[in-house]
Amino acid sequence: MNDTAPLTDDRDPADVIDAAIGHALGLAATWTAWDGTPLPVEDRVYTPHKAIRRIADHLVDHLAEMEARLAGHAPIPDAWHASMITTAADLAPFTDDDLDEARSRLTRLGQVWRVRLGALDPRQLDESPGEGWSFRQLAFHLGSTYYADAVGRITV
Repeated sequence: MNDTAPLTDDRDPADVIDAAIGHALGLAATWTAWDGTPLPVEDRVYTPHKAIRRIADHLVDHLAEMEARLAGHAPIPDAWHASMITTAADLAPFTDDDLDEARSRLTRLGQVWRVRLGALDPRQLDESPGEGWSFRQLAFHLGSTYYADAVGRITV
């Protein structure tokens, strides 16, 4: 994990996650026009499928971390290859059905985060058990739009 803790403010942490998901899905609505050419960003390449995969995996990874910490367990270390690899599935065309699946997957993950964060009181959000960022900081970290912005808005 990056040593620099995410900055937070007075927004509802679940709203921060929802906004990032909404931003990603807004961009993803244009990705059916993708021509199949991977998009270079820094030392990596991105595709629509890869961006959706990374957003979903990121939400799942930190949800697993939070649940383990709440239960008094050490989280399982993240061993995913993350954005370092581009799989054959990442290179597939991004269709209307893929967009529909992405909407379902990401909005449901957003709901899980909203429900879980809503069950925590402010003290639990800011004085979270175990090692790592507070749960508020995790939520603001998940508010990053990096993966979606790596693909961006695709126009024909």
